[in-house]
Amino acid sequence: MAAALGSGGLPNRFFIRMLQETRQAEILNLLQVHRSRQISELAKHFDVSEETVRRDVRHLEDEGHAHRVRGGVKLKETAFEAPYMVRRNENASQKRAIALKAATLVEDGMTVLIDSGSTAYWLSRSLAKRRNLTIITNALEVARELAGKNNCRVFFGGGEINHDYQSCFGQETEAFMSGFTPEIAFFSISAVDSQRGLLDVHYPEATLKAKLAPLASKVVVMADSSKFERQGIVKTLDFDQIDWFVTDAQPGLDLLRAMANIEILIG
Repeated sequence: MAAALGSGGLPNRFFIRMLQETRQAEILNLLQVHRSRQISELAKHFDVSEETVRRDVRHLEDEGHAHRVRGGVKLKETAFEAPYMVRRNENASQKRAIALKAATLVEDGMTVLIDSGSTAYWLSRSLAKRRNLTIITNALEVARELAGKNNCRVFFGGGEINHDYQSCFGQETEAFMSGFTPEIAFFSISAVDSQRGLLDVHYPEATLKAKLAPLASKVVVMADSSKFERQGIVKTLDFDQIDWFVTDAQPGLDLLRAMANIEILIG
């Protein structure tokens, strides 16, 4: 039996999944502000049934971000703060698709550098079935996701943990990670500007990427289409420093011209 289609010919389950992810991200946002909410309040807020909210809460509990209390939900005390969690869950469907496409560039046994951007988490999940990988990362969630999976070796670039980014930056991190020569490096990016190149908003993150990119044999940048022609603060990389650009939609003409020598993959 054929699947029911939504607008644009896509299956309705695709739109249902997007609504679920958007709602769950918003529940986390509310919990960051209020610390706890009643199920009945959330059901009214989202105009859905209480059972739908309970399913969302169970998912958030399984992910380790919240826990159920009598008649409600409470933010887990060890849950990541809003800046990281919000970024990770923004455009989650697109980021997951980008990560799946980016993962096709990785073969068993490779040495892979993964940065701390919001798409890095989804990439780490997409790589979980690869075997004998050597992973270099400064992102806590990436290290936790891949450590011990299918004989995967993880090297974590230590130093002081930035709580908002759930990652390490600084001289110690840079010195450690600069000792590796990965076959392929994956970077998320905050903004893609046809005139200025690839940009970030966090200076320590941008400078670390700029230092590490030349060490890799191949460089991959991952960015969803919301980053196109967005303004960033810090220059991170030039277009001629990357080999693949993985995104969820075709870039506009100006960006296509700027990336004429880059292979663009659309997830």
